[in-house]
Amino acid sequence: MKCIQDIYEAIENGGFTASTLQLIDEFVNDIENGSTDLPRFNQQEHSGLCKAGSALIGASVVASYAAGSLTAGGHAGSGQNVPSNWEIDELQEKLIEQWAKASRLWVEASDDIIRNGFGPMIAQGAEAKVYYRDGSPAVLKERASIYSTTQKALDAIALHNYLFPETAMHVIGFTRDSDGLFRVILTQPYVRCKRLATKEEIDELATEKGFRDNWSGQGVNYISERLVLEDMHPANVFIDEVTSRAICIDCIVKFVK
Repeated sequence: MKCIQDIYEAIENGGFTASTLQLIDEFVNDIENGSTDLPRFNQQEHSGLCKAGSALIGASVVASYAAGSLTAGGHAGSGQNVPSNWEIDELQEKLIEQWAKASRLWVEASDDIIRNGFGPMIAQGAEAKVYYRDGSPAVLKERASIYSTTQKALDAIALHNYLFPETAMHVIGFTRDSDGLFRVILTQPYVRCKRLATKEEIDELATEKGFRDNWSGQGVNYISERLVLEDMHPANVFIDEVTSRAICIDCIVKFVK
């Protein structure tokens, strides 16, 4: 069983060499077969992490190294030993890009490649570009981070998969768009929308998952003892044509501070 500290030391001493990549791959395999874990996830959440795939797990390991190295090195702009979110985010993106290129998980000119391989873009929002070809069982998304750090954006994918396994996201690579924005490339099951969910149906879905309304019944934000669930509006929660049940395709999910 590989120790994550060994990986941190290997990155620090040599960057993403072949031996370091092997250490990361072996650690990822240990997570996927259940022989080790990432401490911030509980056992149930680990199922969502593994559903997201080895690319997300590897990126999470690199991101955690980035945050830890800033703290240990005292690189915070304030001159103290607590780095700001922008510093963490900047280094996490930089190191994940280096690791992804070394691991052949980085895609250049991704828009053209995705259109040719997966179909035309059918939607674009603040967080994702969505591509789909008629008849395909899945959509492909280029997902940008709307979180304070890249690590939290990666965590959100794992936590979504834990809460909503029927629309689990599987990470297949990383890229930057034409504006230089870092994006995660992932696939997700295609949902046939019967109609948009009502507020009452979204409330019921959130309650089933162990959440309570966080805005006195007036908003689309929910909270549990451990997680925060936000942006649960009808554009993100559909009534599935097959099951006639509310199904979440996207939301904001993060750990309670």
